[in-house]
Amino acid sequence: MQSLQELLKTHEQDIQAFAPADATELESYRIKYLGAKGIVKQVFGEMKNVPVEQKKDAGQLLNAFKQLAEAKYEAFAHLQSSNKKADKAVDMTLPGTPLPTGTRHPLRMVENQIISIFEKIGFSVATGPEIEDDWHNFTSLNMPEHHPARDMQDTFYVSQNPDWVLRTHTSSVQARIMEQGHLPVRVICPGRVYRNETISARAHCFFHQCEGLYIDKNVSFADLKQTLYYFVTEMFGPDTKVRFRPSYFPFTEPSAEMDISCTVCGGSGCSLCKHTGWVEILGCGMVHPNMLRNFGIDPEVYSGFAFGMGVERITQIKYQVNDLRLYSQNDIRFLKQFQSI
Repeated sequence: MQSLQELLKTHEQDIQAFAPADATELESYRIKYLGAKGIVKQVFGEMKNVPVEQKKDAGQLLNAFKQLAEAKYEAFAHLQSSNKKADKAVDMTLPGTPLPTGTRHPLRMVENQIISIFEKIGFSVATGPEIEDDWHNFTSLNMPEHHPARDMQDTFYVSQNPDWVLRTHTSSVQARIMEQGHLPVRVICPGRVYRNETISARAHCFFHQCEGLYIDKNVSFADLKQTLYYFVTEMFGPDTKVRFRPSYFPFTEPSAEMDISCTVCGGSGCSLCKHTGWVEILGCGMVHPNMLRNFGIDPEVYSGFAFGMGVERITQIKYQVNDLRLYSQNDIRFLKQFQSI
């Protein structure tokens, strides 16, 4: 026990006097005292030579010695770590590294603008699934079984179940809203739709629509026209001219397509309007009585109107984008143009 005390006293004096000049000396100290073959391990090995009645006192001495060696190492290790951090400290007076700013996608910005315009006159937003069943996408919308819109050339069918399709229009959302039976209905239905078309500057296999539906008592075609006049004024400005042309859609009767005066040439004729002075922006009409009956709505009591527009087309007219493929190519040079819009 006496020889153990003397050995520890010698080492404690060395530890107290230890003051490393650099990290190399500190590492040498760690190996010497705290390593696998270090002095701490060696002196603990002397416990086997200590008489049983003195083992308790010897254990206390050895633990105190171990704690002293570890405390000395940790103190200088912390000091060196602090010095390194100080050497690498950031100069807060320097200007920050600029980060490139992102922007919302032009289609999303235009879609939000369309929604905002219709929300001001009482329309609420409704959404639905992009994978639809035959009833909501076709049959309930007055499209019989052999209607050309069901052709494989126009529609993506789910191979595991041919009764399910990628929705070809957001009219399927209107069907789901009418199915709920809560009247009156006044909704705007934005979303992505899919059609089996060859990708080109003027067409894509997926695009975005915003469709509207209003059902109540005594709704007339005049209400439809005034609603769309308001939309055009808010979106394209008060000087924009509007015209309606008779058309056909299976879920509306009567039906019409709406044109506006070309925003590029002002109606004088250009490539965008194909030198006609007019650009078609949407289809519309009064909800077909058969469609109302499909959802248990009495067409003798209720009437309504519906309309639908392509977000890509509105964006093209508003910002003169000449290629639909640009919207899905994620070209930062194209997207940056819309940062300030």
